[in-house]
Amino acid sequence: MPFNLKSYNTFGLDVDAAYGYVIRDFAMFGMAFKKIKDTGLPFIVLGEGSDVLFTENFNGIVLINRLLGYEFAEDANFHFVKLQAGENFDRAIRTCLSKGIYGLENLALIPGTAGAAPVQNIGAYGSSFSDFCRYVEVLDLENNKLSRIKAEDCEFGYRTSIFKKTENIGKYIITAVELKIPKKWKPNLNYASLDGLSGAGATDIYERISDIRKSKLPDPHIIGNAGSFFKNPTVDSDFYKNFVSEYGTVPGYFTEGEGRVKLAAGWLIEKAGCKGLRMGNAGTYDKQSLIVVNHGGATPLEVVNAARYVRTQVLDKFGIELIPEVRIFGRDGECGL
Repeated sequence: MPFNLKSYNTFGLDVDAAYGYVIRDFAMFGMAFKKIKDTGLPFIVLGEGSDVLFTENFNGIVLINRLLGYEFAEDANFHFVKLQAGENFDRAIRTCLSKGIYGLENLALIPGTAGAAPVQNIGAYGSSFSDFCRYVEVLDLENNKLSRIKAEDCEFGYRTSIFKKTENIGKYIITAVELKIPKKWKPNLNYASLDGLSGAGATDIYERISDIRKSKLPDPHIIGNAGSFFKNPTVDSDFYKNFVSEYGTVPGYFTEGEGRVKLAAGWLIEKAGCKGLRMGNAGTYDKQSLIVVNHGGATPLEVVNAARYVRTQVLDKFGIELIPEVRIFGRDGECGL
């Protein structure tokens, strides 16, 4: 029987995979791998499905990672927190705060699991997963053994990692991550929206960021979405200067040591006239144009068409091409928009 994915993708799209397995312990990998070997079909691993868009039914095997558990250790200078891949990452942040382990609070309320965090190198408000990663534990399918990939070997970048490289798709299944969090806590208040929090504690920062995210981002249980759909594009400093001279104040952030500027994709989309866009049952969120949404009952094609329209409008107006942050899967595997 086809495996329905509607409850396993936060867009809420009614699509199927050829087969599916909910992995709650390592023994279940054996059944899944036998099916993969017997059928020769492609496979993908999902956590909560909060960073994916299915454009149609997937002719492959989906593994839903539900491995759970925490391990805590420490030395004189650091806390070490190991999370099984199926743990909700925001819940892990709250657990750390309750134990007096501070530092992760700027990553508050980012949807998804611990296992998905290194793939996209999730980040927000001046912090990234890579800032705290010690290693990623993987099941290496080439030798069917557990191994650890140190953070420095994960090739972390802006919304990318070694796990997104084409040659590594189907090679690793992330089973756990270990975080290395300094005991000497220093608040990260570099974003303007965090003004006024000088002297605040980590929990206060977590709550402020949670409130901001709730005010801007739709609850996927109510309005289907996968968070920020596009990456913030980067341009060189000369382009940025000319851009500002033409359009006035433009939100941009200089990237350290690269002489480039990261532009706010949401601003570009809004100025291209796509904020609150509605095309059939899909469109963009009226409070944050960077969010492509399923208003209810959207087909995969409606969501794809809305995203393509946004990208085209921004390209036509500004000459800047937006790159999806969301991972997109078609019938036979990962694909473009």
